[in-house]
Amino acid sequence: MFLAEFEVLIRQRRATRHFQPVPVERGLLERLLRMAQWAPSGYNLQPTRYIVVEDRALRPALRRACMDQAPVEEAPIVVVFAGDGRAFEDRFDAILAQELREGDMPAAYAERLRRVVPLMCNCGPAGLGWLWKATLLPVVRLFRPLPDVVAVHRRFWTAKQVMLNAMNFILAAEAAGLNTLPMEGFDRNRLRKVLQLPRSMEPVLVVALGYAASSPGRKTRLPLESVVLWR
Repeated sequence: MFLAEFEVLIRQRRATRHFQPVPVERGLLERLLRMAQWAPSGYNLQPTRYIVVEDRALRPALRRACMDQAPVEEAPIVVVFAGDGRAFEDRFDAILAQELREGDMPAAYAERLRRVVPLMCNCGPAGLGWLWKATLLPVVRLFRPLPDVVAVHRRFWTAKQVMLNAMNFILAAEAAGLNTLPMEGFDRNRLRKVLQLPRSMEPVLVVALGYAASSPGRKTRLPLESVVLWR
């Protein structure tokens, strides 16, 4: 896709409030999810999980958890984008092995990740390891720059990773002629209960997907000069 075409795609995307009762083909949906997966993630931990809600019987409870937003019941598909708080513990070794097996990562870099990533992500015994990291970080920053540590800022870090995936999905859906409604208004604990998610799974965004029942309205944006700082 040329840059001009991509710009048109971005500018025409709108949140859709009403959907047609037209199903989304499973193959197309899986293709969109695979495209979402190609978003970048810190240390390639890929913590984003996609809960695809097709079951109509779940929709009333899901709608209540989403602050009674009607598109949750109306759209043929609802995808909950969540972050897996155990991505490091459960997947790091397997991801590293896969990267090495595919020849995409130098062995020296893999060894560096084996030292750095556990320090950044591991919460230690009983999940309390983040305490000493949270205490030590402000002291170390007096002498050298340090990034935010995942173990200390896990929810914030996870949300960043998930939103990158969600934007890939939303733009891919637009390119496929589908429409979306991203929703941040939901009770995450009720959402977990409805979808039977473990506490380690952090819901970040709910996206209704389907074909718009009407043309979305126009939107505006602030002037570029009011949001850009040049240094």
